[in-house]
Amino acid sequence: MKRRIAVITAVLLSLTNINLASGATSLAGMPPLLNSKDIYAADKPGLLSKTVKNFPSRIYVPNTQSNTVDIIDPASMKVISTTKVPAEPQHVVPSWDLKTLWVNSDHGNTLTPIDPATGKFGKPVAVDDPYNLYFTPDGKYAVVMSEAAKKIVFRDPHTMAIKKSIPSQCGGVNHADWSADGSTFVVSCEFTGELLLVDTAKMKILKKQKIPNSYAKATTSSHAGMPNMGPMPQDVKISPDGKTYFIADMMSDGVWTMPAPWGKLSFIKTGLGAHGLYVTRDSQNLVISNRNEGSISILRFSDRKLIHKWKIPGGGSPDMGGISADGKIFWVSGRYDNVVYAISLADGHLIGKIKTGLGPHGLAVYPQPGRYSLGHTGVFR
Repeated sequence: MKRRIAVITAVLLSLTNINLASGATSLAGMPPLLNSKDIYAADKPGLLSKTVKNFPSRIYVPNTQSNTVDIIDPASMKVISTTKVPAEPQHVVPSWDLKTLWVNSDHGNTLTPIDPATGKFGKPVAVDDPYNLYFTPDGKYAVVMSEAAKKIVFRDPHTMAIKKSIPSQCGGVNHADWSADGSTFVVSCEFTGELLLVDTAKMKILKKQKIPNSYAKATTSSHAGMPNMGPMPQDVKISPDGKTYFIADMMSDGVWTMPAPWGKLSFIKTGLGAHGLYVTRDSQNLVISNRNEGSISILRFSDRKLIHKWKIPGGGSPDMGGISADGKIFWVSGRYDNVVYAISLADGHLIGKIKTGLGPHGLAVYPQPGRYSLGHTGVFR
């Protein structure tokens, strides 16, 4: 009798996708967490899936002003190919199933597929204003952040056919990340200094809040050539325990923390032009690129303390990037210096600097460990 009850209970839990760690209902169809205390448990060094394990290790660099994608061989630290793509490629994004890389050309209104097994580029797919691209944790939808069009567009993850389009209710929809259970995601609005909470299954905006202006007011002179527009949220990343969101703010020169899935914001100063956020492979630290300062900050999750700040020799403009599969190197684009930096995560020294096309932006390090991709330049779980 007890065994029968246990079986029935297990079946019911699987049908309703109950997350025992949080007590919340998980997104139906989302692969279960490997570790309720570490949502990045599948991202550890060397854990390459069967899908990607034979892909050559490469760095894919979209050059926004050259309208090209450079492919770098990390072993030789040289550009091995350059391919022309439609206007203003912003990010190179791994698909949910890990089989394809998508080049986001927002001004060219296309997504161009790359086969990571061969490095060959496919025929561009017509997609309106694809500034950034994400995938829901269940793999059901691609989510296009149409920044200029002020829309969040849910599409078929393979054909990119529109399933539902919703007004963003803010300006500059850009970056995002999902709650541990996948039921909601937080979106940053770069131009209006706001955050959105979106219901994944219902494809509906639930809440919106304005980021406090108190820190951005004092930073006008620190952003040469840029008007002070108030808070300017950029990358969004959830902590390994799934309890806290971190939001980079380029005009406030630091990161905001927010209880997941939604709550009051607190601020941590990191450096001028805080921009990209990356979780180290041991899930202990957050890597923060400070674009206007030419530095990388390391924040420890356990006590939210900054434990390192590494300056790029001679200055630089670290923007978006990714961590090598073995967890040892942080690859990041130098947006205004037309280079890619390779930075040691052991001690922060500059391993190499590779010349690229003009305006390198959201580069992708590929392949990386993980079971599936949530998009952007590589957010894996």
